[in-house]
Amino acid sequence: MAIKPELLEIFACPACRAKIELKADGSGLKCVACHRVYPVRDEIPVFIIEEATIEEIPAVG
Repeated sequence: MAIKPELLEIFACPACRAKIELKADGSGLKCVACHRVYPVRDEIPVFIIEEATIEEIPAVG
């Protein structure tokens, strides 16, 4: 998946307006605040809240 870095800088989570980052494995775009992961289909981000999944926060300790 090739999403330009300058686009990632302007993308924001539709649910909470926080910053969006590309997941390490490239499988989607993840919100840094609410942990929603938005899918990317045919190299197009799908910023529909109902289509996002929520990743669990890893336990510390």
